[in-house]
Amino acid sequence: MAKKRKKGEGTLRQRKDGRWEGRVVIGYDDNGNPKTKNVLAKSKKECAEKLEQLKAAQGGSGPVKVGAEMRFGDWLDFWYQNCSKPALRHTTQLNYENWIYLHAIPGVGNIPLNKLSQSDLQQFFTEMKKGGRLNNVERHGAGMADRSVRSCHAVCQMALDRAVKEGLIRTNPAIGCKLPPLREKEMKILTKEEIRRFLIQAKVEGMYELFLLELTTGMRRGELLALQWTDLDFKTGRLRISRQVYSVNGRLEVNEPKTKAAVRTIILPPAMVELLAEYKAQVFSEWMFPSRIKPEQPVDPGYVRKRLQVILERAGCKRVRFHDLRHTFATMSLENGMDVKTLATIIGHVSSATTLNIYTHVTGEMQRNAARNIDQGIAGVEVQEQGEVEQEEAVPPVEFTPYRPPHRRPGTGCISQINDHLWEGRYSPKWIDGKKHARNIYAHTREECEEKLAVLIVQMKRELAELKAAQAAGAPSRH
Repeated sequence: MAKKRKKGEGTLRQRKDGRWEGRVVIGYDDNGNPKTKNVLAKSKKECAEKLEQLKAAQGGSGPVKVGAEMRFGDWLDFWYQNCSKPALRHTTQLNYENWIYLHAIPGVGNIPLNKLSQSDLQQFFTEMKKGGRLNNVERHGAGMADRSVRSCHAVCQMALDRAVKEGLIRTNPAIGCKLPPLREKEMKILTKEEIRRFLIQAKVEGMYELFLLELTTGMRRGELLALQWTDLDFKTGRLRISRQVYSVNGRLEVNEPKTKAAVRTIILPPAMVELLAEYKAQVFSEWMFPSRIKPEQPVDPGYVRKRLQVILERAGCKRVRFHDLRHTFATMSLENGMDVKTLATIIGHVSSATTLNIYTHVTGEMQRNAARNIDQGIAGVEVQEQGEVEQEEAVPPVEFTPYRPPHRRPGTGCISQINDHLWEGRYSPKWIDGKKHARNIYAHTREECEEKLAVLIVQMKRELAELKAAQAAGAPSRH
């Protein structure tokens, strides 16, 4: 009999009293419910260390005795810890552990492996769909999302596939379960006019280069934010995409992309390269888009997601996801005649078939172009073009005045008017001694003050970067 099983990563949370609690599953009772142990600490770091010590103390158990009579929950845990987890990324591990330890084991984990039937699983997935949500119930309701139910089913099916291969069961009871239909998220594409307003507003918000590069390349968000200056050859315009950044439990991680096709080199337009060269002079970090608070690390994907929604709203654009900017690039590329194979290479798809499956939609402009080509090249007869009924009239761009927030962005200093003829600008970064060092500039107009302040900020950032480099090299610093 198994004494103890290998544990998952455990969970960390902050209690109402301010202390941090770490909890890890150490086993299951006769009803299939998880048995846990917890640790408490004053800080998250200390709690994580205590949790690792607890897991190490619980980790000296013998191997699980595998057999057809073992509970499905025991088999799920054994399969995950020994057959699945070692090959998974950290974020995928967290997802698997959610489906296994918070849903599948409490739901059907106490049923013997060789007694588990399709009816048992069907009932479990049906109940999961109706009332399986554990968090944010008041906001989203008790029911689980269709995609979540399907994901849990996929994990169970993989574990049972392995049980069939091991000869523990004859057939996989997960095969044939009726699941919620797979509904693809609606793909929203920005129009050319929306892109124009969006980029104007993004420039005011200080995120112009980031979003323009996205709309120029269609990179995934994690790929874009993981770019370093060494990835770009300013002479040839070749940009190497070889890593991605994502957030795990509030911590940023940088890893290689999931597929070989995602590791690629693309060529940027000369205008984009020139813009990035000018932008680089203002960035004192190895990252192309660093955090404004911690320039030694890339900007957080969650922050970019939130800023995107703010900029879209202020620009009067429809609400879209960051991934829809990727779709916008792909759609416009196809509209402008790029072949599918080239597009698949640029955006990092494994095959052209993947690209075709995603972008099967055809915009009105592509339909009209196809109709004209058929009319001129094949039909040879005069027909009424679809454009006469549906073609959108060319509308001149409407003048757009970007919204300027009353509060300045972090890292852009502050400006105040002293009197009718004098403006003051101030920049106060934290210096290497841990204290804020302030410098002022003065001008006769706000516009002149903004220009002088921008120059001052670049100068102080460069000076601070040099001091940090000297400090890292062991040279005496000058404050």
